Amino acid sequence: MKRISSALIGFFLVFFAAWAPSIAAPIETRAEFAVLMDAETGAILFEKDADKLMPPASMSKLMTTAVLFDQLRQGNLTLDDTFHVSKKAWRMGGSKMYVLVNTEIRIEDLIQGIVVQSGNDACVVVAEGISGTEEAFAEEMTRFAREIGMEKSIFANATGWPDPGQLMTARELAILARKIIADYPDYYPYFAEKEFTWSDITQPNRNPLLYADIGADGLKTGHTEESGYGLVSSAIQDGRRLILVVNGLGSEQERSTESQRLLRIGFREFKPYDLYTGGQIVGAADVWQGKRDKVDLEIRDPLYVVLRNSDRKGMNVSINYVGPVVAPIEKGQKIAELSVTTPDGPNIVRPLYAAEDIGKLGLFGRLGDAIVHLVKERLAPPE
Repeated sequence: MKRISSALIGFFLVFFAAWAPSIAAPIETRAEFAVLMDAETGAILFEKDADKLMPPASMSKLMTTAVLFDQLRQGNLTLDDTFHVSKKAWRMGGSKMYVLVNTEIRIEDLIQGIVVQSGNDACVVVAEGISGTEEAFAEEMTRFAREIGMEKSIFANATGWPDPGQLMTARELAILARKIIADYPDYYPYFAEKEFTWSDITQPNRNPLLYADIGADGLKTGHTEESGYGLVSSAIQDGRRLILVVNGLGSEQERSTESQRLLRIGFREFKPYDLYTGGQIVGAADVWQGKRDKVDLEIRDPLYVVLRNSDRKGMNVSINYVGPVVAPIEKGQKIAELSVTTPDGPNIVRPLYAAEDIGKLGLFGRLGDAIVHLVKERLAPPE
């Protein structure tokens, strides 16, 4: 495996080193579970027990809304369609929208009853309206979770009511929040509504960050005795969005202050950088027995990374390939990989492709190339 660093790569290394501050202290939190995610890239900026299954309480209502939003997006339902209120839905305890039995409720009102009022009764109405029973809807929630890349989370109900079969991870809650924000822009604004009135009862949104000066516009709180206090939140500052999941905190106040603190750290200490544009030449690979001795390497998609300020100095960018690459080479052929590493971040790897066709030398040209290569090998100093 050959490693090279092009002049352009070197420029980035020098640039980041020149502006690097001192190493920052590790991020810590009182939350038992936590994930801080960059919404655009999905990069995880901070995590704590992110893959451990936990009771999600009402944060699992995000999956209830996601299934409903998907039905709306597909055109199977409209906001003006209605669902019937059963006795089971009407009798639900905990947080309520206060639906009335044997009435019909518009889907748009049910969405607000779930995301603003955290109505367990509204969740059951939606579950029964889509799948017939809450149990069947819970199976649909789990199926949908697998479809969007949530590999661990399982669902037993539509509400987050305590059940040993209702478990999620902090990482997968962040994945779910990112999907809702990105894939359902017509419905995401409901999460920013600060109050909703139903049955002549006005209830405020339970998300404390909506009332703080931090740019928050969603998503969902959760609390049971077993889970503690949790919150899936998202905020935008200067056009940049972060998603935060915390759970296992000791009080409403701690949930609010810890969420704000972690989001402020995310916006302050992590910055986005555009390393390469799509179609950019990032380096070259050696060619064996080709009409040219090098082939330019192209990255197809833009490469955007989010780095903690203290990680910029330690960033390393390299091109890795098995070489020299034997001609002939076709334009678009995968040749190498671009690797970006930082001291504390994940290793980012992107494929690199030949930017041009490289023909193969004729017989005498190949013989001459072989002789030159052999001489270079003999004269090369030992490693």
